[in-house]
This record gives sequence, structure tokens and C-alpha cells, in this order.
Amino acid sequence: MLSFDVAMPTALFVVTLVALLLNKRIEGKLKTTFEEREFRRRDAILFVAMISVAVSVIVFIPQMAILALFLFSYSTLLFAFSYVFSDMRKKRAQLFSVGFGLASLTAGSVALLDSFADRLMFYGGLALLGLAAFAFLALLLEWRRTYSKARWYLAVLPPVLFILLYFVYNGTWLWFPYLFDVFGLVFALLIILYLGTLFTWKAFLVLATLLPVADVILVWVTQTMVETAGHILKLGLPIAVALPTFPSVGTTILGLGDLFFAGIIVIQMMKKFDKRTAVVSAFAMSVSLGFFELFILNPSLRAILPVPALPATLAIFFGWLLVIAWKMLSERKQKQQESREIN
Repeated sequence: MLSFDVAMPTALFVVTLVALLLNKRIEGKLKTTFEEREFRRRDAILFVAMISVAVSVIVFIPQMAILALFLFSYSTLLFAFSYVFSDMRKKRAQLFSVGFGLASLTAGSVALLDSFADRLMFYGGLALLGLAAFAFLALLLEWRRTYSKARWYLAVLPPVLFILLYFVYNGTWLWFPYLFDVFGLVFALLIILYLGTLFTWKAFLVLATLLPVADVILVWVTQTMVETAGHILKLGLPIAVALPTFPSVGTTILGLGDLFFAGIIVIQMMKKFDKRTAVVSAFAMSVSLGFFELFILNPSLRAILPVPALPATLAIFFGWLLVIAWKMLSERKQKQQESREIN
């Protein structure tokens, strides 16, 4: 009997739907913030080329440099989004401050109360308690605030909490897979929402064509994607989402780039067609991913692969391609019916 998994396909479906809903709410503000910039076709080509080069050379970069680069990039992304939306209403800002204050207080207390805590965890716990104090100070500032401009003291809370949690809990059971997955999903959504505002339909078609090709080459031909992913995962950096398979027993990992690709597809399908088509695309891509997972979960099928890994963008691409074929056939039938009615 073949082993199969519904957990990761379900996660892909949920993430793409959440990205679709959030995009409708915040796209206008993001476009205004980033001055209505859009990717052209040559930008999409350059984007795929840069990804391919980065994946190919990152294995030669020292681990400390990789760590600094990713932490800086993640923190900048968190700060940018937090600052853009930090002009929230007073009640939301107060809830935001309380939430991060309680999270920092809890994480700091757990670190200090751990009887096996090393020095890094001890000082990290103190830093988390300091962040909690800062968050509650921000709450007091919100009580007295009379303006609605962006506030830096709210925007710094998410990136600082992420960095502290990484250094304090990385290597513990709490970080992987729990906090690892939480931050992986958060970063996937932020990347989708940010880049989703930049792509036009033509630029997206270039991306949708070239990215799976590049992924196949990097995974099956040069195999640098597998080596790079392992290199970064050793550092505990949230570049993927790791979920236990269900009903089969095991674990599957899906990279943030794959989640980004699926999210961009759903957003573009919404813009080009309608919400129903976007949801159908999300479902089709999830089913396709589940089918492709059979090659990883079953040894007899895994032996067919060049390496025991799959370019997930290929699975997502095939699922999306089925929806495009369905839309083309539906539109052709509709045009034929309209022409018959006219005649």
C-alpha cells in the first residue's frame, strides 16, 4: 500500500488562501508605500537568475556570514512590514504591544527557569525580559498618543523578538519544529505579500516558466539546491516549513520559495480571472503536491528519482497548468456559444 500525506498539501492550501485574503486587504497600502513599482519581464528573468546564482554559491560562504545575512534580511523584512502598518489605531497598537510583551515575558521566564540553561540562554532570557519591559513601555506611550503616524517603537518589536528567540532557543526542542515553522510561515506570507504587489501578469508568466526549470536543474542536475538547503538548515534558519506527515509516519519539508511560488500564482490568478479561479488554483496545486510527495514517501517510487528530493515548484506548476487549461477550454466554449447565439 502506498504511503501518502495530506498535512503538507493542506498547509500549502491554507497558506495560499491566507495570502490571498491578506493581499486584498493590504495591497493598496503596500503599492502606495513602494511607489507603485512593478516587475517587467526582464526583471523576472533577472530575479530567477539571481536565485539560481545565490543557491549555487551559498555553499561556499562561511556559516557565520550566512547567519548574519539571513538574520539581517529576516529582521529587515519584519521591521519594514511592521513599520508600514504601525500607524494602526490606538486599541490595535495596545493589543500589539501587550501581545509582544507577554510573548517576550513568557519566553524570557522559561529561559531563566530552565535548570539546564547555559550562559547564552541566561543572558538571552534577561534580554527577553528587557524586551517585555520595552513592549509594556510602548503600551504606556500608546495610552498617551494623540497622533496616528507610524511608530518605530512598535516596528522594532517583531524583529528583536525573532532574533532573541533564535539565539536563545535554537538547538532546543522548542525551536525545531515549533518556532521554526511559525517563523517560516510568517516569512513566507510576508514575501508573498511584498512581491505579489510587484508582478504584472506578463512578468509572472516569465517567472512561472523559468522558476520550475531552474528548480529542476538545481535539484536534479547540479543538486546544489539540496546541498544548500542542508547547509542552511544546520544553522536552524527558518528557510522552510517542516511538518509531520499524515497519515503516514515521517516528516516532509517545503521551502519558503515553493510557498512563495504558490502564493504568487494564487494572487495573479485572482487579478487575472476571479476569486473562484484563485481558490481552484490553490486546491489544484495542493493536490498536485500531494501526488508528487508519493515519490518521496515510498521507497519504490523514490528509487526512480535522480536524488531523493523533489523540485516542489514543478508540482505546483503542474497543478496550476491544469487550471490554466481548464480556463482556456471554458473561455473557448463560452466564445463558441456566444457566436452561435449571435448567428
